Amino acid sequence: MARPRWFPLARKEARTILTSKGPWALAILLVLWGYRPSYVGWDYLGPDMTVGFVQVASTFLLPLGVLLLSYRSIVGERTSGSLKFVLGLPLTRTDILVGKILGRSAGIAIPVTAAALVLGLIGVARFGLFSPLLFLAVFLAMLLYVVVLVSIATAVSAVTTSTVRATGVIFGVVYLVLTVLWKTVAGMTYSNLTGLAATPTNAPADGLLFALLRISPDRAYRVLTNWILEVGNSGAGYTGVITKLHTPTAVNAYVVEAAFETKPIPVYLHEILGLVVLLLWLVVPLGLARYRFERGDLV
Repeated sequence: MARPRWFPLARKEARTILTSKGPWALAILLVLWGYRPSYVGWDYLGPDMTVGFVQVASTFLLPLGVLLLSYRSIVGERTSGSLKFVLGLPLTRTDILVGKILGRSAGIAIPVTAAALVLGLIGVARFGLFSPLLFLAVFLAMLLYVVVLVSIATAVSAVTTSTVRATGVIFGVVYLVLTVLWKTVAGMTYSNLTGLAATPTNAPADGLLFALLRISPDRAYRVLTNWILEVGNSGAGYTGVITKLHTPTAVNAYVVEAAFETKPIPVYLHEILGLVVLLLWLVVPLGLARYRFERGDLV
């Protein structure tokens, strides 16, 4: 069976990533960041708390690292002039986008996999055997999240004409707004639309609020993995969700079950839609970038 035309480009991208220091430094940081044992995690999950370490490792540092490793994939070559050589190969522009995304995703996935395995080994040594199925499910969600981030960064890289603009969009919008500040942005957006105050400690039982909260890729990933872990319906970290639902401690987390205690939960807030949101973040930016990149005026 013949290999796809984009395969050599993807292989080159993966090799470039794997032979650089950045992804391996990221893997070490993910282990240090993700290993966060807690009493509340142990009380509710037992040894499966180790699976929660994978979720923790996927927040804040992982998106920052993946975006850093991906946002120059096309705009960097455009700036240096080497993109003209790539466009001269027997590849369509769609082939180039696919090769860049799959190659970089594969190159980043290997160090990320190593980090997840190290967290698993540490967890087994410290807390005993955990559910391998839960671990695999959360790990696969983590890999999907990596591909989504690479796709977003590559899409931005494909439609911008300078690294300065790409940097501004990636770190000013994708990382800062959609990742770090999205809970605040969603709450403010809801308040402006409805005139109602929305705070994590006093969240209204309104499906619009919780729908807004989970449309960022970061929070959609946590909604999905919290569902896998069976801790609650929320885009917050798993320990925050457990604390909110099972202890009297007030925490800064929006949790559906806490808000809808006496009301039915809208069907569109089911956790499986976290997967749908991630898939939309995978294909929509790529589709828009393909349309713009195929026009041929961004060289």
